[in-house]
Amino acid sequence: MNERPVLLPYADPAFVADPFPLYRQLREDGPVRRAVIAGGLEAWIVTRYEDALAALSDSRLSSDVRDASDARLLLQLPETERESMLSNMLRSDPPDHTRLRRLVSRAFTAHPVAGMRPRIQAIADRLLDEIVPAGRADLVADFAQPLPVTVISELLGVPVDDHHDFQHWTDRMIRRGAELPDPAVVNEAWQHMRAYVVELIRAKRTRPGDDLLSALVTARDAEQRLTEDELVAMVFLLLVAGYITTVNLIGGGIAALLAHPGQLDLLRSDPALLPGAIEEFLRYDGPVNPGIARFAREDAEIAGVRIPRGATVLIGSAIADRDPARFPDPDRLDLTRQDNAHLAFGHGIHYCLGAPLARLEGQIAIGTALRRLPGLSLAVPADEIRRRAGGLRGPESLPVTFTPGG
Repeated sequence: MNERPVLLPYADPAFVADPFPLYRQLREDGPVRRAVIAGGLEAWIVTRYEDALAALSDSRLSSDVRDASDARLLLQLPETERESMLSNMLRSDPPDHTRLRRLVSRAFTAHPVAGMRPRIQAIADRLLDEIVPAGRADLVADFAQPLPVTVISELLGVPVDDHHDFQHWTDRMIRRGAELPDPAVVNEAWQHMRAYVVELIRAKRTRPGDDLLSALVTARDAEQRLTEDELVAMVFLLLVAGYITTVNLIGGGIAALLAHPGQLDLLRSDPALLPGAIEEFLRYDGPVNPGIARFAREDAEIAGVRIPRGATVLIGSAIADRDPARFPDPDRLDLTRQDNAHLAFGHGIHYCLGAPLARLEGQIAIGTALRRLPGLSLAVPADEIRRRAGGLRGPESLPVTFTPGG
């Protein structure tokens, strides 16, 4: 194995547009590679499918950033609210993770999610009603973004009109590109976000409703099953995680189809392929890229490579999902692909809680767009579509034209 750390060049537009040639080289170089990632942080990247699958369930690898030896990781969190932001499911391990996940898991299981289909369809149709007459749109800003924001807002019982505010604050807290976010900007955005969440909780205490946030407030106040910090962190996580990756799934899926007209025609001619198509979009170029961070709570060995205690381990799900040892012809978008057990939603106890909802939103959004936007095509050259960089991947905008309709 090559011991020299490789640089993931997030400042290079060519890498941001298509990181997969470098990922392929990393995978061919060895199962675990030292790398310098965004912000100059060093990580050990797990590059191959079987090793990544095992690492996602490895109890030696923690989700809690406080187990990391690199203090710069904590600096990415708001200084005054680190304890609160570390109190969510994404950053916790059992037993806290088990307790917190149990509080909300029922709302995201298959049966309740399936019951949301008519409402999600109505939201998709309403959004498209607004753009169909024009014959052109930005399918991220006008469709892929407001749809999941509206869905998660309604599920939580949050005023949909407020979504512009929490999207704005979230954007300032998320790492982008080669540099770490400005701590002052992160702190300011979090203060606004926390004040907003605290006010939401206060309103639900005063006027509870039939929604997930009211149920969480009851679990906090009447049942004492979570602390106030955990309640704030839970609402923050559900608001943010409940929409941002789904935006990338919808926008990225449509972008992939427009780049592969044969696959677009295939899906138009056979809408029954849509569930499998969603899985292929997730595998081929999913919303989480290059992967999922963990921290070694002890010295560990992965695929014969020694990982020191405190090291950041980046489980390269996006890299592993193009491993030819697991997926034949992995660099080809194939909507008919079978046995598509990708790692885009993770694996094990931290498997994405919202996966059933994201899948349903993706199916409805993309299926409805294809049905209602005939002649759909990019309004700009493909190389002008800018992608998000640094952890979350998807088109920042997607200008398109189509045949105007009534």
